Parts: sequence; C-alpha cells; structure tokens
Amino acid sequence: MIQSINLAEKFGLFTEHWVPKVVADLGDSYVKLAKIKGEFVWHAHEHEDELFFVVKGELIIKLRDGELRLGPGELAVIPKGVEHLPVADEEVHIMLIEPKSTVNTGDASDERMIDALDRI
Repeated sequence: MIQSINLAEKFGLFTEHWVPKVVADLGDSYVKLAKIKGEFVWHAHEHEDELFFVVKGELIIKLRDGELRLGPGELAVIPKGVEHLPVADEEVHIMLIEPKSTVNTGDASDERMIDALDRI
C-alpha cells in the first residue's frame, strides 16, 4: 500500500548523528534521513552520485576546490568520484537519495562506516 511519509515524525524516531535511516525505496536507490553534527570524513563514492537535501539547519559540504553551503529546502548532488566532507556546526537534518550500494564513508576507512541500515 502506498503511504505518505512524514519527515518530522521520522526524524523524531532517532537521535544519533551520522547514522542514516532508510525511509523509502526508489528503484535501485534508498531515500535516507540522517541527523548530522560536527565533521564527517573526507571521502568519495567511486560509482555513485549522492543527493543531499537539507530539511533543517545549515550543511557545509567541503570540496577540494571550495565549499557549498546549503540551508533548509536546498539540495546538491555530489557526482561520483568527487571528494567531499560534510560538516554541520549545529545539528542538521538531511535527506539523502543514493543508490542502495552506497557506503556512507565511500572510499574512506572510518569507524562511522555503517554495515547495515535501519529502516524506520
């Protein structure tokens, strides 16, 4: 059965940072929600593009040749192979759309790598 997804409700179901939660399937991609705060790790995704949509707060995406600043209602697509570093000075709520094969830390080895995603 097709159902609507209330993002505010879903964000209320978790508190941890940098641990994406799956809220929907879109073909071969997942729609994920995450709360982030602080700095992640420089990484790239060799085979996958990654869409960042800011729901709440301000997200900085550092790139090797500059940076993007995204506020609520703004999105950016990071093409495959592009190194990037997500940063959030305060807690940010984001929606990600990316292929199901995407590893959150990309090509970087980091203790925040997620092996299995929770669905909420």
